Amino acid sequence: MRKLDPIKHGEKRRQILEVAERCFLRDGFRGASISDICGEARMSPGHLYHYFKSKESIIRELIELHLQRVASRFDEMAEKENVLEAFLGEIDVWRKKKAKRNPTLIHEVVAEASRNPAIAEILCRRTQAVRDMLAGFLREGQKRGQIDRQLDPALTGAVLLSLIDAIDSLAKGDRQFNSVKAIDLLRTLFARFLTPPAIGLPKRPAPTPRQRRSKRTALETATRSAGNGRAID
Repeated sequence: MRKLDPIKHGEKRRQILEVAERCFLRDGFRGASISDICGEARMSPGHLYHYFKSKESIIRELIELHLQRVASRFDEMAEKENVLEAFLGEIDVWRKKKAKRNPTLIHEVVAEASRNPAIAEILCRRTQAVRDMLAGFLREGQKRGQIDRQLDPALTGAVLLSLIDAIDSLAKGDRQFNSVKAIDLLRTLFARFLTPPAIGLPKRPAPTPRQRRSKRTALETATRSAGNGRAID
C-alpha cells in the first residue's frame, strides 16, 4: 500500500478548496456541481472523494479557513495601542470592500443555509465562533479602559454582528439602498456605543481678578443700555 505524503495531500486539498471557492462564487453553491469542481481541478470525481466526501465538507473546510483568518485579524487588532480605533479601522476596510461590490463566500453560505440543514449547522457554528472572538476582543478593550466596561461583551458582540449582517439583508431587499453610506453610519454608531462614558466634566478654573472686573464692566454697560431703551442682542 502506497504511503500517504502529508505535504502533497495538504497541497492538493488547498488546490481543491481554491477551485471550489471560485466555482461557488461564480455559480452559487447549488449551481456549482462536483463535476464543475473536478473539471477545473483537473481530476476525476473518484479522486476528489479521496480528499472531500461532499460539497458540504468542502464548505466546512472553507469556513474553517475563514475563521482562522478572522482569528488572525482579531489578534492583529488586539496588538494595536487602541483596540477601539483598530476595530473601527476594520469597519473602514469592510466599507472599501463593499464599494468594490465583490461577492464573498459567506453570502453563498447564508443563502444555502435557508434550505440545507447541514450548511445551516456549519453557519451556526461559524457565527458563534466569530461572536466568541469578538466578545474576547471587547473584554480586552474593557481591561484597557478603551471600551465601555458597563457593556456585556458576549451580548454586545452578538448585537454588533447582527447589525453588520443587517447591511447585507437591507441591500438585498432594496436596490436603492446605499451600503457604503450605511456602513459609515454604522461606524459612527459603533464609535459612540463602545466609547467609555466621560467621567464627569472638567471643572472650570476660577476667574482671575481681571476677568471679574471685565465681567462687572460688561454688566454695568448692559444695564445702562437697557435703561436707555436700547436692545441687547
